[in-house]
Amino acid sequence: MASELLKCSRPGCGKMYDPKTAGTNSCVYHPGQPVFHEGLKSWNCCQELPGHKPELDWEGFQAIPGCTTGQHMTKAPAPKPAPSLANVAASSSSAPPKSVGTTSDGKEVFSTGLSAKPSDSQPSRTPTPAPKVEEDEDDPSVPVAEGSRCLRNGCKATFISDEQSRKGDGEDAQCVYHPKPPIFHEGSKGYQCCKPKVLEFDEFLKIPGCKTGRHVFVKKAKSTDPVEELVKARIDHYQTLDKVHVSVFAKKVDASSSEVKFEDEKVHMQLNLPDGKKCVQSLDLWAAIDPSASTYKVLGTKVDIVLVKQQPKSWSLLEKTSVELPAGFGYTFSAGGRTGTTGAKDLVLDPNNLVK
Repeated sequence: MASELLKCSRPGCGKMYDPKTAGTNSCVYHPGQPVFHEGLKSWNCCQELPGHKPELDWEGFQAIPGCTTGQHMTKAPAPKPAPSLANVAASSSSAPPKSVGTTSDGKEVFSTGLSAKPSDSQPSRTPTPAPKVEEDEDDPSVPVAEGSRCLRNGCKATFISDEQSRKGDGEDAQCVYHPKPPIFHEGSKGYQCCKPKVLEFDEFLKIPGCKTGRHVFVKKAKSTDPVEELVKARIDHYQTLDKVHVSVFAKKVDASSSEVKFEDEKVHMQLNLPDGKKCVQSLDLWAAIDPSASTYKVLGTKVDIVLVKQQPKSWSLLEKTSVELPAGFGYTFSAGGRTGTTGAKDLVLDPNNLVK
């Protein structure tokens, strides 16, 4: 006995199928929602695909092929006389779609009233949070002339006195305003922060504020200086018989305002970086140096420091440490590498350890 054919309820499909023989990828449908804008009709899931361009007439819109494959979705008819999902799909094809929102570029998005399960191949999209609006503040240190209007959108209050309009807690000091800027789209006028939208400009000026705060008669100047942030730079070094070469890795150091100071057993660095960042570090050296002979040079990606040793002998480390080092611990003189790693081809000894 042949099984009863069912009608797929996925948008863009609507085919009759046998639930016993239909495969897992036999349904070609639209996982998104229809978009109607300025007479054009399309699907937001495949507007940019070839062969899925927006259509002007309703028949052409219904003929737009699906863009995702999956399994047909419907419910078998129940024994009791109740509307099935297939009947709902059939009735929804003739019923006008419902508006569910507006995109950022002003296009209205409509829903067919069906909840289609998205394909597993479609990645989930996390909505981008709206940018935080930085509101202006009043500068009470600046005197205001009597009768001056509040600068906030939607507020029509005028300045009476500091006691009533700025310092008080009465009605004269309360500001009812719109915290976000106005928006004008296709003749509609309103504010981004609240729902009321009107057509006439006079009515737009009468839209009441949606937030309560303090008046702004003189905008407080905003600081343009970046917030200072202390960072720590990576340090590398290698040594020769009479010198220690130190590299402080910091990009775009301001050579005019940065400074490196040398002491007998210390090095103090203050490096000014872009975006208000600053590197302030001090090195407690392993042995004494000659401050007058030591030098530094600011490069594009680092600061090169040359420390001249007072005595020509090897340093076990760049800085002193409270940790007890094992017997015989020490680095050989290096041609390069991080934290004094070995790599020299020839052994170099001080005069007291020369092999006779």
